[in-house]
Amino acid sequence: MLKKACMAVVLLATLVTGTAFSAQPPADWPKKLIFGIIPTDSTSNVTERAKNLVQYLEKTLGVPIDVKVATDYAGVITGMQFKHIDFAYFGPKSYVEAAKRANAEALVIEVGDEGAGYYGLIITKKGSGLKSMAALKGRTWAFTDPNSTSGTLVPSVYFYKDMQINPENYFSRVIYSGSHAASIIAVKSGKVDGASTNDLDLARGEGKEWNSDKDFEIIWKSNMIPGSPMAARKDLPASLKKALKDAFLAYKDPAGLEMLKIKGYADTNDAVYDAIRELIDVKEKLKAKK
Repeated sequence: MLKKACMAVVLLATLVTGTAFSAQPPADWPKKLIFGIIPTDSTSNVTERAKNLVQYLEKTLGVPIDVKVATDYAGVITGMQFKHIDFAYFGPKSYVEAAKRANAEALVIEVGDEGAGYYGLIITKKGSGLKSMAALKGRTWAFTDPNSTSGTLVPSVYFYKDMQINPENYFSRVIYSGSHAASIIAVKSGKVDGASTNDLDLARGEGKEWNSDKDFEIIWKSNMIPGSPMAARKDLPASLKKALKDAFLAYKDPAGLEMLKIKGYADTNDAVYDAIRELIDVKEKLKAKK
């Protein structure tokens, strides 16, 4: 009778959630998982966008998950380094730093409309008359975070390599806004004249915090950047890392994916981000010459 009752509970869970999960995960799994997220936007917005995904992961894995949005990108790297974070959403550059310093292992990569990648953008305010990089000379500029790929690394390589300029000298003032949303809003409000961001984060605030067609000029677009990864600490149980990877790959909820502005997740590995390591090397060598 007890066995039948237990089977009925599992069946009910499957019908309600669409996913069967074990009430007792493997003994070597943590009793709770900490999910770190880089601050591409305000904490409330980032948490809200990830809510559906987190609920899905909890149901699939049978383990409660706490979300931690750090105040800067380095906070997530450091959190994983000292084992305060179990798995995390990184940008490509912050993942490379986490792989080097925090034993991070890439599990899956975001997939967007054009594949497993996204594009860096340089934007100015619509109506400002600033429609080229030449027009931005002597103006104010916002990078995102020192560990941001599209917000700092990619445009820096463009400045040093292609334009052959030092942004600290080219612009009248250079700031680090802290997040993509902050940079975008700073351009919209006129607090800075130009900023670097990306197409995904521009889409995430579309219709809520800005209207791209009415608010911005896009004056530069990068080549495709490898998509952002979900990564876990290498020292987590192998069965848990596999379960996390499989769960991300199987995540197909339309509403949740729409919140994240992606199409889903695909398999990946550390070598995918060698291109980012090369960009980091290029930036440092070119910067040293300026």
